[in-house]
Formats: sequence, C-alpha cells, structure tokens
Amino acid sequence: MQLKKILILTGFLVIAAVVLAACGKATATATTAPTEAPTAPAPETPYLADWQSSAHNNVADEPFRHWDDAAANPDGVPTTCAKCHTTKGYQDFLGVDGSEAQKVDAPVPAKDSQGIQCVACHNVGTISKTTVVFPSGVEIKAGDDTRCMECHQGRESKVSVDKQIADFNATDAPDTVVAPTKDAQGKDQTFGFRNVHYFAAAATLYGGMVHGGYEYDGKTYDSKNTHVAGYDSCTGCHNPHTLKVKVEQCALCHEGVATVDDLKNIRQVSSAPDYDGDGNTTEGMYYEIQGLQEILMAQIQTYAKDTAGAEIKYDEATYPYFMGADGKAYANWTPRLLKAAYNYQVSIKDPGAFAHGNKYIVQLLFDSIQDLGGDVSKLARTDAAHFAGDTMPFRDWDGEDYTVPFACVKCHTANGLPTFLADGGTTVVTSSGSTSTTGVQSMPSSNGFMCSTCHDEANFPNRYSVASVVFPSGKTVSFGGKDADGKFVADDSNLCIECHQGRESTTSVNNALRGKDPDTVDAKISFKNIHYLAAGATIFGGDVQGAYQYEGKDYVGQNMHASDTGKMNKCKDCHDVHALQPKVEACQTCHDTTDPKAIRMTDIDYDGDGDVKEGISGEVQTLADALFAQMQTYAKDKAGVGLVYDANAYPYFYADKDGDGKPDTNDKGALVAYNGNWTPRLMKAAFNYQYSQKDPGAFVHNPKYVIQFLIDSIEDLGGDVSKYTRPEVPAPAQ
Repeated sequence: MQLKKILILTGFLVIAAVVLAACGKATATATTAPTEAPTAPAPETPYLADWQSSAHNNVADEPFRHWDDAAANPDGVPTTCAKCHTTKGYQDFLGVDGSEAQKVDAPVPAKDSQGIQCVACHNVGTISKTTVVFPSGVEIKAGDDTRCMECHQGRESKVSVDKQIADFNATDAPDTVVAPTKDAQGKDQTFGFRNVHYFAAAATLYGGMVHGGYEYDGKTYDSKNTHVAGYDSCTGCHNPHTLKVKVEQCALCHEGVATVDDLKNIRQVSSAPDYDGDGNTTEGMYYEIQGLQEILMAQIQTYAKDTAGAEIKYDEATYPYFMGADGKAYANWTPRLLKAAYNYQVSIKDPGAFAHGNKYIVQLLFDSIQDLGGDVSKLARTDAAHFAGDTMPFRDWDGEDYTVPFACVKCHTANGLPTFLADGGTTVVTSSGSTSTTGVQSMPSSNGFMCSTCHDEANFPNRYSVASVVFPSGKTVSFGGKDADGKFVADDSNLCIECHQGRESTTSVNNALRGKDPDTVDAKISFKNIHYLAAGATIFGGDVQGAYQYEGKDYVGQNMHASDTGKMNKCKDCHDVHALQPKVEACQTCHDTTDPKAIRMTDIDYDGDGDVKEGISGEVQTLADALFAQMQTYAKDKAGVGLVYDANAYPYFYADKDGDGKPDTNDKGALVAYNGNWTPRLMKAAFNYQYSQKDPGAFVHNPKYVIQFLIDSIEDLGGDVSKYTRPEVPAPAQ
C-alpha cells in the first residue's frame, strides 16, 4: 500500500511539472534559463535496506542459482519450482500477470531468478489474498501470512506419501521392499524417498490441521500452535523484510533470551514430560526434539538393515539425503521405512520446528520410532491433560471449521474460561433438564490451554479471582468458604472447579424424568452423562448434588480432608497445578504409602467382603461392580433388554438382547446403543455408575459420598444391601 502511494505521488509530481512547464511558456515575462535543470530527489522505497539484507535478496545463493546450468536446465526454473524461487513465478501463480491463478504457466529463465523482490509480495493479488492451499489439499485462512505460507509449506504431505504407497499397490505390505514398476507409457517408476522440501514452517505451525508430517492412522495430532496472541503467526514472530526472528520481543516473556540461539533453551511449564527419555526435563524443546531425532535415526538404520535388507545413511546436505552403503540413492524402501524417513526429514528441514510446532514434531518422531518397532517405554508423546492438544478434549471438534460450540467452549478452549469469567457467565439448568453455559459463544478449537487460560494477563502472573462457583444443580460453593459477613471468599482452586464440576446433577436428572413411572420403559428417556473428571462435584458431595441423590436419603457434604491441619483439602494442595499429577509424596506426611489406592482411614467394611485392610478404593470398586451387576439383572428382568457398558465408547451403555455379554450390532455392524430401553429407575442407577467411573479419583475426593450413592442405587434397583455399611452423615456443627 505504501509503495502504491509512492507511485501515485511520483505520478502527481510528473503531472505537476508538465503543468508548470506549460504555464511558463504562456507567460510574457522572459526568464533566465538555469545553467542546470533541478533534479527531484528519488522517492525512498520503504524497508528497502531491510529487504536487501535478507535471504530473499541473496540472489547468489543456491535457492536462486540452482538452475543456472543451461545444459541441465534449458528452460530455466521449471513451473514446479518457479512459484517460490522467482518473483515472476510467484506473480504468475497469483495471476497478477493476467494468467490463470493458482498455477504457474511457464518456466522462468534462470537469469530472472533474482530473489524475492518487493513486487512478489506487494501487488494487487496479495492485497486481497486470505487463504492458502497446502500440499494435502487443506485450505487455511490466514490473512497477510498467506504470502509467506504459499512457499513455506513444503511440497509433500501424508496424502502424497500414502498416494505413492497406494500407486505401487504396497498398502497391505508395509515391510516389503517395493520393486520398480512401469507406468502406462512403459516408463520406469521407482518407489523412492519423498522430500518435504525446505523451511516448511507453516506445515509445522499448523500441525495436524494440514497434515504436513506423516500422521499414522489411529493417532491424533496437535493442531495449530497458537502460542500467545500477537506471536502466533509468521509476521508476529519474524520481521517480514529482514526475515529475522524478533528476539527482543521473545525476551519479554522468556528469561535468558538475547540471541536466536538462546531460543533453543526455551521450555514452558506446559512441557513437563521427558519426551526423549534422557532424564532431563529442563532442557529446551530443541534438545528434546534432537534427542528423539537421534533415536529415530538409529531405529531407521536398524530397520533398514534387518528388515529392508540394506544399510542406510543420511546426509542432510546431499540430495536425495538417504543413501545406501555405495553412496547412491537408497533403493530398498518399504512403506514403513518411507513413512519414518519422511518424518525424520520433516523434523530436520524446518530448523525452527522447535518453536513453530514442537509438540507436533515430537508426536511424529515418537510415532515413527514406535512404528518401526522401537522401544518407546521411556519416551513421552503427550502432555499433561490441560496442554495435550493431541487429545479428544481439544480435537473432538476438528473438521472444516474447527469450531467448538458454546456449550463446550468454557472448558475445551484456551479462551473460553477467561471469556466466561469476564462476561459473568453462569451454568444454568434449563426447563428440559439439560445444562447450558451462558456468557460465552462458540469459539475456534484450541491446541490445549495457554497461560492466559488461568492467569490474568492484565495482572500476570496472578490468577483470575473467583469468589464462588455455580454447579449444574444451581448450588453455589467456594473453596474459600465464607467470611464473617457471609460472603464467599475467592480461592485459586475455584478456578479448577469451574470446569471439573460435571454437566448434570440430581436436579437435571429429576427434571428429565419428572412424571414418569419408575419402572416403565420410556423411549423418550435418554441417558444423561455426568461428563468427565467431575472432581469438584465429588469433593463437595451433597452440597452440590452432582450424583443422583435419592429422596429421603442424607448425603455427606464437602470432604474436608485433613481438616485439622487446614491443608490437603483443595485442588492445588493435592495436585501439581501444571503437571496435574497428584503430589503422592505429600501423602506420606500422614500415610505410610505413596499409593493413594492403598490408603484407608477406618476399619469399617463398607462393601461387606470381610476385607478391612484393602484401600478405600477397593471398597468403592467392589460396590461399583455390585451396582453394575444389579443393573444388568434389572435391565434383563424389568426393561426386557440386557445391557453392557463400554467406558471408552459414547454413549457407554449398549443393548445386549442375546445375553452374550457383548454389545449387539445392527445390519451395518455398528453397536446398538441402549436407547429406547431405559426406565427412570435404571437411568438413575446408570447415571451414578457412570459418575463413579468418570471420576477416577473419587475414592480420594470424597469416598463416603460415592459409597452412599452406590449403595442407594443398588437398593433402589431391588438389590440386597444388608451386608453393606452405608457411611453416616455427621450431625451439623453446633
């Protein structure tokens, strides 16, 4: 735009000069001609000096001189290369030269490969350009960054690797060396290495969204590395003219960063695992990736020799990079070896991968090692849950628009919780019995949480202050309790239970079943799922009614663990707030074990099995098993259709009409959900059973509450509870 203004200004000056000259001829007053015509200063080109110092202007370098050998390249820079290695080729691709857009129509003479000049990126085609298509065929919206991403995207992808394997009919023979073949014209076709090409930073940045690496079937991968606002794009981190990293701005958040090389030492609290298994969890992500690269290369060489039947070597500077013992291009490719070698090259050819998308690269390397048969027992692939961008809590909404619906954004996006708090959002129960979150709208999917999810950026590193939390039942509680005036007191752990509260309650179940006969099958009844990891609801127990609480029964409220010390009864007391793991070493302060499942504080035999030495988790598990057995008996006898449970497959409960203990399948082979067979009584019990399964720490969070609702569920289904001992509810404090 600035260049356009300069051209307009220059044109205006020329016109003005012509007009003045004409006026001079019309005057009758003679003037003395100057001895030398004045010269107008040439307009200064913005950022010219910056561009001149960049790699884009280094016309003597290999990316621009590769085609100078006229004998080898009589046409100059071919159409497959001209887009990114010549200015004319890029303009041709954009269609600003009048040709068809999205393709290069003609080779560019080698003499015209004079770097990436100003007009390559500043023209009528780039001003309106907002999307870019990657080699996988995925189209991404990215505004001005598309100018960079058209070239820095690589030239291959999972799609092209799979296509080569399929073209050679080798999909079902992953460990067989693929022999050369001939195409329809009789030309030899070789199954060879596919090179991602160089500096494919955009492919690394966008990760699993664009499939630049070879992503193994059945695996889930990180999405776009969002970093922080303002520094999650090409021009956010790089000067667009010098191309250099804005190191001085990195130093605003990262201590000890003064040079580009210092960036290699950066590691965030979101990167807790020892990815490369070397025992060092403080080294920068650059070195974690380097460690995995070394492991993968060793595994590639072992596999090549033992399975492919020929040694393999790698030379980063010499095409085609992977060589045989004779120094020639490696020839013994199997599909499995190709995939791993491709991923190794992806990790090597983006030197900034450790910043652009380090978790994605870690996943590609880990999976490649594993697929080749390597030992990954000491390696790590996935982060702590809040930062695990490759897991379903963050990837469940991937698709064309990567949009998380409003009912899920609070807990499944990086910006949902801050927006919820800023807007004064609340969780409410609708008239239909479902829960909804107000105060937030749909949002783009996230690659895990960011610092700003829990830390107030305006007052960093302070956390957001939350005085109280409203649960799905409509009940309000706070880990900070109340002050002398009866007002709730803010506490950091309240942040945790904004999400770890479940999405249903006694209230929503009752609303859904209102007016229905308890033992009559009703096709309109659908299973209500507490959702996952509702630890907050368990801790506060009867105070928030997260589980289904039966009428006429009393339930314990908040579990004040170690209440005499005032410690170890809040989320942050028992869990590392970033790694999220329980602080098991802290358990030893009072318990002679670091295994929470072995702990019990009473000799009461709640489950009636005669074992008063087992951990309280054993008591809970026995009762959960007994409840499920009672549910199956009731389902068969009362509902008329048996049921089975799968904790890993929504909607969890499936029909089992033939009683073989396996889910029924329909004519298409799909599992048959238990829909249309629920009675109100069975649904209440199923809700409580699911609750006990979906809070894996329930036996610690509030075991007495869990034991109470499990026993009550068994009893309500007609089961014999005479041998069980239901925990008593303490009398209110006077």
